[in-house]
Amino acid sequence: MAFKTPDQIAVAAVASGEKKAHLPVSKMLVGGFLAGAYIAFAGLLAVDVTAGLDPKIWGGVTTLLTGAVFSLGLILVVIAGSELLTGNMALVPIALLSRRVSLGRLGLNWGVVLFANLLGSLFVAYVLAVQTGVIGAEGTASFTRLAAIATGKAVTEDDLTIFLRAIGCNWLVCLGVWMAMAAEDVAGKVLAIFFPITAFVALGFDHVVANMFFLPAAHWAGVPGIGWGSILRNWVFAGLGNAIGGGVFVGAAYWFLYLKGKDDAPAAGPAATSDASGTAGAPR
Repeated sequence: MAFKTPDQIAVAAVASGEKKAHLPVSKMLVGGFLAGAYIAFAGLLAVDVTAGLDPKIWGGVTTLLTGAVFSLGLILVVIAGSELLTGNMALVPIALLSRRVSLGRLGLNWGVVLFANLLGSLFVAYVLAVQTGVIGAEGTASFTRLAAIATGKAVTEDDLTIFLRAIGCNWLVCLGVWMAMAAEDVAGKVLAIFFPITAFVALGFDHVVANMFFLPAAHWAGVPGIGWGSILRNWVFAGLGNAIGGGVFVGAAYWFLYLKGKDDAPAAGPAATSDASGTAGAPR
């Protein structure tokens, strides 16, 4: 079979969420650090590639290109394997609803992976973005581009805007993870990821782990107006919105469509357990 049908994806998602929820904490930490770094790499690449593109000339092409390049992050998470909080916001809840995971394991997974994602993102932001000079000094094209992204997210957007944009963001991100699980080959997984990720970035939605890179990098680079108070505010509302976008609109919705009413989700075979999102063959 070249791909899984939607009901088969749901079965695979339960198996993936169960595996993720029961990983040892040490593996959650290492996998989470890698995922945070991968998303940060994508953010740094997106800043560098689109630096110098004047929006007055390029218009929406700038954000479209930003999104296309940023898809690298989830591609690395899914294909190489790691633990990304936003993907787990759909996969672990669907396992919870299928009674394969306890609420305590969901909380442990989200908490540990959140912390590890933050560490990976901050490492890339400080060491590989600012200290290496990839994000240059004020007045350089890369500084100006990062400042525009960070100011929009940490200063311009109010709390409700961040929250609503975060719902849309993780709805699309988790659809990328979901559809990648349908593919049985690497090319299919990459293609499944590319369009939803390009869409969420081009639309200006908020991804809490991406913002763990953009906002601290802007702060350390010296972008005016980006303080830790505004950074934490963005993270809180982006995280809450992401949890609803992934947990409700993907995890719970597809559980209702394909698994509700079954005492237990069917056992997943080898193809189903090759996860789209992360560690040890599990998806992100």
